[in-house]
This record gives sequence, structure tokens and C-alpha cells, in this order.
Amino acid sequence: MLLASLAILIGLPVLLWSAGKFVGGAASVANHFGLSPLLIGMLIIGFGTSAPEIIVSIFAAIQGNSGIALGNAYGSNTANILLILGLTALISPIAVKSEIIKKELPVLLGITFFAVWQIWDLNVSKDDAFSLLGLFILLISWSIYHGMKGDRDALADEYDEEINSNEGTVKTHVMWLIAGLLLLVASSRMLVWGAVEVATFFGVSDTIIGLTIIAIGTSLPELASSLMAVKKGEHDLAIGNVIGSNMFNTLAVVGIAGTIQPMAVASDFLYRDAMVMFASSVALFIFCIGIKRQGRLNRLEGGAFVLAYAAYTYWLIQAAFI
Repeated sequence: MLLASLAILIGLPVLLWSAGKFVGGAASVANHFGLSPLLIGMLIIGFGTSAPEIIVSIFAAIQGNSGIALGNAYGSNTANILLILGLTALISPIAVKSEIIKKELPVLLGITFFAVWQIWDLNVSKDDAFSLLGLFILLISWSIYHGMKGDRDALADEYDEEINSNEGTVKTHVMWLIAGLLLLVASSRMLVWGAVEVATFFGVSDTIIGLTIIAIGTSLPELASSLMAVKKGEHDLAIGNVIGSNMFNTLAVVGIAGTIQPMAVASDFLYRDAMVMFASSVALFIFCIGIKRQGRLNRLEGGAFVLAYAAYTYWLIQAAFI
């Protein structure tokens, strides 16, 4: 139990640190070779902020811990919206100006609905997984199309400022890219092992561990990037990071894990966790799409998100020990 706890306490911060180095290195290298800031932001940064979830879920699926893989993806999506954006909006209300963000919001809502519909039969089959990856390829293609157009947009301007703030030589960025990736793999394996051991010791399901400790932990990069974004006045970047991460989690994380091993879904996961994730996505869409007003997430709405997440977490803790 002591070794398992140490694995989590060491593995999680190393995972987050290495993810930051991996994303920063990849974005800077891509910028050096002339990729547009919007393309770098939507692909590399969007993928990179989900790198912890992807690597953790791959190892969980390989080891047969499907509860961690699925709980990590869905739990991170819920944490990204309710906890990350809620806390961010409490500190500084988030205004949505980017037309790209307004186009991504209904796409995210549609993807989330599709994901919930998929697990209605309490199973993620290999066919389900491949269909998610097919949608992921379409999403990537759509991102490349918008990125290659080079249209100026509030989100593009914010990505440009963020990417160009990274200093150092190409050689240094390549070194951090490789080192970050290697540490991501090692720390993810350590974290999954520790989480499984702790779950076994306390007699709770690995799904609950995935929905709580691992989901919140792997969402910390989004919290850091969103808080830094609003501090700089880059509101669209704060929303964009979360939307991109949730799309990658739903399609790539679950899709890759499902191709490795089909996943059984507990009925309480469907009616509790999947529904909370979907309701969170609906609320984000309503607040930020800006029907008859500018899209925004104000302090009152942010506070409601945080309270909702606290209630959801309490619900999970109760369920873990019943």
C-alpha cells in the first residue's frame, strides 16, 4: 500500500510536468517549421493537453483495467468543464469571441451525445472504438482545414501569442519533446499501477479511482493553461483548451483503449457519470454559444459549475463505500 501511494504521489506530478514539456517542445518545433499558430494550437496543443489521459488509458486497457480507461476519459471531461472552467470563471469571467469556438461547441455536444448513445448497451466494442477513431480522423481533418486557411480569429491570435512566448533553440525543444514523451510513458505506467493497488486495498472499483484521483490529476494541465490564459486576457484560449481536450478524450482516448480491449460499462456509470458529463456539456453550450448575447461564462455560472462538481464528487465517494 505504501509503494502504491508513493507511485501515485510521484507518478502524477511527473506525468503533468512531462506533459507540459512534451507540449511545449512539440509546439515550438512545429512553429519553427512554419506551421500556422491555429493549426499548432488545435492539433498539437489540443492533443498534448490530453496526452496524460491517452497514455494512462492505453496502459490501463493493456492491463485489463477498463474502468480506469473509461473513467479517466469521462471523468476528465466532467472535471474540465465543471471544475476547471468553473474555477477559472470564478477568478475571471470568460468571454467567448472566437467564431471557431462557437463552431466547436455544437461539435463537442454532438460528439458527447454520440459517446453516451454508444455505451447505452453497456459495452464499448471494437466496432464502437473504431467508429470513435473514425470521427477523430474527421475532427483532425476539420482542424487541419481551418488551420491551413490561415483566417485571423481571436483564437488564432491567442495561440500565436502563446506559442511565440516559448524561448530556446530548436535543439532544446526537440530534447524536451523526446524527454517529455519518455517520462509520460514511465509516469503513466507508475500511476496506473498505484491506482489499481489502492483501489484493491480499499475495495473500491477501478472506475471510481479513474473518475476521481486520476481524472482530476490528468486534468491539471487544463487547469494550469486555463488560469494562465485568463490571466493574460486570452479567454478564447481558456475555453478552446477544454473543448479540444474533451473532444480528444471522448474520441481518441476511449477509441484507442477500446481497440486494445473491449470495455464493459456498468449501469451506474451510464446513468450517473455519463449523464453528468453530458449535462455538463449541454450547460457549457448554453452559456457559451451566446444566443441573443455574447457567449460568456460569468462568476455566477462558474460558481454553479464548481458546486455541481463538489456534489458529484460527494456522490462518487458515497457510491465507493456503499
